[in-house]
Amino acid sequence: MSEWVQSVDWPSMWLSTGQTLYMTAISGVFTFFLGIALGLLLYLTAKGGLYENPIIYKLIASFVNVFRSIPFIILIILLIPFTVLILGTMIGATAALPSIIIGAAPFYARLVEIGLREVDKGVIEAAQAMGATRLQIIWKVLLPESLPSVSSGMTVALIALIGNTAMAGVVGAGGLGTIAYNEGFEANNNTITFIATIIILIIVFFIQYIGDRITRHVDKR
Repeated sequence: MSEWVQSVDWPSMWLSTGQTLYMTAISGVFTFFLGIALGLLLYLTAKGGLYENPIIYKLIASFVNVFRSIPFIILIILLIPFTVLILGTMIGATAALPSIIIGAAPFYARLVEIGLREVDKGVIEAAQAMGATRLQIIWKVLLPESLPSVSSGMTVALIALIGNTAMAGVVGAGGLGTIAYNEGFEANNNTITFIATIIILIIVFFIQYIGDRITRHVDKR
């Protein structure tokens, strides 16, 4: 057992864990706000929406569908010129953020759109009958009523982000993906790969637990 523990470079393991948490937290914040914005635009500009506009809807839907469909490992490679342009490098945890965010936000946007479509039409019609403006309907009806679905969707998105950070590690982003690949797989040290996997599972279970608690808290139904 002691030899098993000693075969792991624990300072590097904890550093990699911190990098994974950093990438997940920062990309999670941007994914949340961008996903909410894109999801709202998709819902509002769709047929029958408060701001129905077929042209804008098709443009946003096309953007979301394209970036949601590209495999993440390919997306990282495609966005290397963009990443270098805005950050000056393609290596490191921060350099992985643009790809992670652009890959996750469209996915979360669809979850937000689905949540908004689940809002009872009768509630919206009642608000309109009471003279509420479209902005008031958005802020006081749509978003509050869809909050359980939006919260649950964010939990799913965060767990997907964990997987994306691991894949980004293969191309030098750092984090548990890098240490599992470089010091585990390439060095034929299965112990490191196993421990990195266990740490990722712990993070995922924690996110799922917190996400479930928040969803139950905001669900007033």
